[in-house]
Amino acid sequence: MAQNSDEPLTLTVHNLPNLDEGGAARTVNVRAGRWKLLLMLLVCVAPVVASYLTYYVIRPDGRRNYGQLIDPQRPLPAFSGTDAQGRVVPLTQLKDQWLLISVADTACDEACNQHLFVQRQLREGLGRDKDRLDWVWLRTGDAELPEALKKATEAATVLHVDATQLATWLQPEAGHQLADHLYVVDPLGNWMMRFPADAEPAKVKRDLGWLLRASAFWDTDGRPEAAPATTPAPAPANGG
Repeated sequence: MAQNSDEPLTLTVHNLPNLDEGGAARTVNVRAGRWKLLLMLLVCVAPVVASYLTYYVIRPDGRRNYGQLIDPQRPLPAFSGTDAQGRVVPLTQLKDQWLLISVADTACDEACNQHLFVQRQLREGLGRDKDRLDWVWLRTGDAELPEALKKATEAATVLHVDATQLATWLQPEAGHQLADHLYVVDPLGNWMMRFPADAEPAKVKRDLGWLLRASAFWDTDGRPEAAPATTPAPAPANGG
């Protein structure tokens, strides 16, 4: 018998599928875990971000840095240098400290000696923060390091490096040479500042002070224990 067109349409509701309570709980747990991981990452990186914002963006009291900021920053290169004891030291091993770097031929002329003196004085002038900054001399050329310079730079990190390789990382200001400047590398291993040729020590010290204060949230004295530097393996004896 045909249904009367004036009668309302009737619907039959069948049983709905049961919700998988265990699956829903797992989904909630996964999402909660992701949020916790994200929060942990934010807690870890927030001090670093805050310090960089303080130095690069906020610049209290209209402060202007004396050194030129490097943009983009350049990470420590993959090549190695040789220390005064003949041990091979990867440059990447220098990270986890602020680095104040000079570059000069091992013969070390008057300008080189002046840079080494200024580096030592600036580091000592940091007082209790001096252990957060390493004084570094990257020396080039084929000359042997004189004993007098070895003694004068005992508190420094002195590495003999290849000048051609070094020029692929550090760069002087236009019209100058690498040896004309002092360079700053942050504890993350990035070259981030270059001071002018014939820089005024007082202004360099001011910039270093701002950098150390801005990074005090996350930077600490010293660096984690690194693998010991290696010495080149001796050539095998004839017949052995």
